[in-house]
Amino acid sequence: MTAAGATRRPDHGAAARSDAIRRYAAARAHTHALTQPLSAEDQLVQSMPDVSPTKWHLAHTSWFFETFLLAPSLPGYRPFHELYGFLYNSYYEAVGPRWSRPERGLLSRPSLDEVLAYRRHVDDGMAKLVATTPADRWSELLPLIELGLHHEQQHQELILMDIKHVLSLNPLSPAYLDTPAAAPAEAAPPVQWLLFDGGLVEIGHEAQGFSFDNEGPRHRVWLEPFQLASRLSTCGEYLAFIQDGGYRRPEFWLSEGWATVQREGWQAPLYWREDDIDAFRLFTLHGERALDPAEPVAHLSFYEAAAFAAWSGRRLPTEAEWETAAAKPVSSVSARAFHPRPAAPISGLQQISDELWQWTASAYGPYPRYRPASGAIGEYNGKFMSGQMVLRGGCVATPEGHTRPTYRNFFPPAARWAFSGVRLADDA
Repeated sequence: MTAAGATRRPDHGAAARSDAIRRYAAARAHTHALTQPLSAEDQLVQSMPDVSPTKWHLAHTSWFFETFLLAPSLPGYRPFHELYGFLYNSYYEAVGPRWSRPERGLLSRPSLDEVLAYRRHVDDGMAKLVATTPADRWSELLPLIELGLHHEQQHQELILMDIKHVLSLNPLSPAYLDTPAAAPAEAAPPVQWLLFDGGLVEIGHEAQGFSFDNEGPRHRVWLEPFQLASRLSTCGEYLAFIQDGGYRRPEFWLSEGWATVQREGWQAPLYWREDDIDAFRLFTLHGERALDPAEPVAHLSFYEAAAFAAWSGRRLPTEAEWETAAAKPVSSVSARAFHPRPAAPISGLQQISDELWQWTASAYGPYPRYRPASGAIGEYNGKFMSGQMVLRGGCVATPEGHTRPTYRNFFPPAARWAFSGVRLADDA
């Protein structure tokens, strides 16, 4: 469209550009807000190889926009620092070499102030890119901007996951947010077993709206009739598993899970702290608190979730079962917090996407007809389709509006630092 033509009729691209920069600014501001309770020292610590320092997340999310949008698409753009591509590349082989993931905590330099300056530099570049990109290229850039925003949201959740692990290892048991503990619930509502007929169903993302590439293509799956628990399993229910010798009885465990329990010495979920025999306290983002038997049990590995399901005489749902159930109307009780809350005394399926990610029995692999994107962006999801298990839903750390019923989260089966729980299933 010529400049003259743009003056004669509305520029439909202007609204899209305004919306893109508004959402970009909101996402970046939310990331910054999550770091405000933290000191500069907090933001450097790496407590295990899977955890990244908060400062690294701040830089990496900026690197993503710089590498995939600004450097190739903004004429005259100058990278903030010639070595930041090496320091803050996560796993993109096509982009080049990178700093070792287990050693990100050694990067005391650049300072936090320099990383924040890097973020401002990238923000200025993105504002210029959105404003000046020619109309004939805008349709190419918008999907990458959208991907970058969802990538930023993923790291917002990771910031909270990772800093919780960091703070949990400090003998002072510092709180990320020092807020009063909620009064323990009297009891969790009884589980309702919701029946689903099964049959030939479709799962996967439709064409409308954003999705990650691993959520499609949409395809058909045959399901036998099944039942799904109306709520997540609770700390009280998991405590009964522990008290019944759950961590000492190999009959409930997958072989690799049992080997992991023996090797790691697991006796309870991550962040459970035993005061006396059979008396636990819980480390949370709000500090250490008494265990509430009514709230959902969190920070389980897939191995623990599967063992608990076997002990319960049930099983974990497949991801197709979970998605089929979640596609129906779901009950919601209140706004998000940074710690999972007990289920409400209401009917129907609840705690789907606002409390904890839920392990499924499905290995993470490609859907039929799946093809990763070409180039470095194709490394975003497809290269991890081996040795991981799928989780569905969302959690207390997931940004509002980030999840969908088709969203496929994935972690190695021994991972426990994610906000992960368990919803039981069974055959009809």
